[in-house]
Amino acid sequence: MDLFESLKSKIKDRKIKLVFPEGEDERIISATSRLANDDLAIPVLLGNEAEIKKTADALNVSLDGIEIVDIENVPGEVRQQMVQAIVERRKGKTTADQAAQWLKDPNYFGTTMVYMDDVDGMVSGAAHPTGDTVRPALQIIKTKPGVNLISGSFVMQKGDQRYLFADCAININPNETQLAEIAVESGKTARLFDIDPRVALLSFSTNGSAKSPEVEKVHNATKLAQEMDPAMPIDGEMQFDAAFVPAVAKAKYSDSKVAGHATVFVFPELQSGNIGYKIAQRMGGFEAIGPILQGLNKPVSDLSRGCNAEDVYKVSIITATQALADKD
Repeated sequence: MDLFESLKSKIKDRKIKLVFPEGEDERIISATSRLANDDLAIPVLLGNEAEIKKTADALNVSLDGIEIVDIENVPGEVRQQMVQAIVERRKGKTTADQAAQWLKDPNYFGTTMVYMDDVDGMVSGAAHPTGDTVRPALQIIKTKPGVNLISGSFVMQKGDQRYLFADCAININPNETQLAEIAVESGKTARLFDIDPRVALLSFSTNGSAKSPEVEKVHNATKLAQEMDPAMPIDGEMQFDAAFVPAVAKAKYSDSKVAGHATVFVFPELQSGNIGYKIAQRMGGFEAIGPILQGLNKPVSDLSRGCNAEDVYKVSIITATQALADKD
């Protein structure tokens, strides 16, 4: 079954509520109308109600099943509750006045809604850089217990082939502990999307064939990841061909349980991860679905500013799937 058909079957009629801070954007309005019509989520659009309705009319789409919140006209008692929630969450790092200022920003407002369980997740980034989406999430929602950083993975799909690449979006040069955590979280993310996780930590070396600080980092990260989740098949360091091609794996890393049939590929740093997924996408013909932010207490997804309505629709389905997993 196609990935999105599979995910849609999981979330349909589950009443997952998602907030969209860029509620006046026509791509968001178009996608959320479709989500509501398909009974895949209850969208909450932040923005001016008259402007949203005007755009919906111009697009000839329905707003049935969609909630609209104008953050400039929220009742005082509701705003005060949100201010108090931020102050308590920040434990003295943010004053009430600062929190009130934050709530004038739709990304902070939406993030606070997620934190307060008014909604199950957030989708933003169509008109904002990644930092504007991720920063509030780190400050207010924060990472899961035992997790120290967020990372960004991509589901790579072509025909019946489906893999997960990470970190291709967030961490520029993770240390060995961070890389180990990315590997474990990526394996967990893979399961959400019906990928049986076999995690390969990639390098230009396979099983000690080269010596350098870069290789040592991946080697040590592999050992740490194996300790963090002994039940998950994790191995490295290995080159991509050793991870992917059975014949190469047999020649280079015959005693590995992952080499030759890896499904989750963890890159040593952001530069290679970003290059790698784009090569697979543009030259290999894979659809790159993401970035999927992993490690957060509750799901927040970052759209590309070049996204279209179809991208918003798909990322929203992914976000709802993450939210449902958290609920279940």
